[in-house]
Amino acid sequence: MTTYRAGFGRDPAHVARSEALVVEVPPVVRNKALAAGAEQWIDDLPDLVASLEREWSIAVGRPFQDSTEAFVAEASLDDSTPAVLKLIVPRAGEAARHESTVLRLTNGEGCARLLREDVTRGALLLERLGPSLHDLKLPICQRLEILCSAAELVWRPAPGCNLPTGAEKGRWLGDYVTKTWEALDRPCSERAVDYALACVAGRIGAHDDERAVLVHGDVHQWNALQSDDGFKLVDPDGLLAEAEYDMGILMREDPRELLEGDAQERARWLARRCGLYAAAIWEWGVIERVSTGLLCTEVGLQPVGREMLAVADRVAERGFTSRATCN
Repeated sequence: MTTYRAGFGRDPAHVARSEALVVEVPPVVRNKALAAGAEQWIDDLPDLVASLEREWSIAVGRPFQDSTEAFVAEASLDDSTPAVLKLIVPRAGEAARHESTVLRLTNGEGCARLLREDVTRGALLLERLGPSLHDLKLPICQRLEILCSAAELVWRPAPGCNLPTGAEKGRWLGDYVTKTWEALDRPCSERAVDYALACVAGRIGAHDDERAVLVHGDVHQWNALQSDDGFKLVDPDGLLAEAEYDMGILMREDPRELLEGDAQERARWLARRCGLYAAAIWEWGVIERVSTGLLCTEVGLQPVGREMLAVADRVAERGFTSRATCN
């Protein structure tokens, strides 16, 4: 873990509190920053936090150690309202702008409410929510129901919002899989990669601007936090795509359970639950499972990466043919 000490604050009492503050960068976040060539971002993090404390009149507290995409820490407003400060790792693309766009469009419905933003510095101030679905340890089918309900609140037409399309994301995922599989010395079978690339080609070809809706892009149990009236999603990637994309994310999750069960069962249940197409959910799940398994391997997030790629090897052998039901 990379650790920094800094004296932040706007007044003597705050300085006294903050002199003991440790700005800790979780290992996965640090590895992602290094992979993105953002070493300077790591070095500059204490100064960035200090400047945002002054400009936004907030006090920054302890960081959340389970974050993976950003430095995320508790914060409080001048009136003691609890909040969360998120500083996104700089990388190719416009992750901060995409996330803020989703949060502004949803306006607290289905996603966390956005309080302040500075996308040029990758900084977002968000409402603070409760524990994640992962922390609550709910049964898998109950988790899937909650995640479906939260995702459905996000889905809406959003023409002209300048988010990437599902076709664009598919092309990016295909390129990432091809390059990363070779760079990591082929940690899954060639058949799994070929199958994933065939699936993403199918989804690129099926993209329809008329059917596309705003999707979260990373719906899973760590990104669903308890709120006063249910659960809200955090960390949206933000796409204009078919809604099946979000359900494809759920096809990559819980890989240990999928190794012991039937992945087709989940795809068909999700399709019935949300009124979507099972084959499209399946295909997005295939490419997301391989791409995320490779990403987890790249940044050292194990055993999840190995488990996802093991499922990818298995489903590449069988394809999507038999019918099943989710219990």
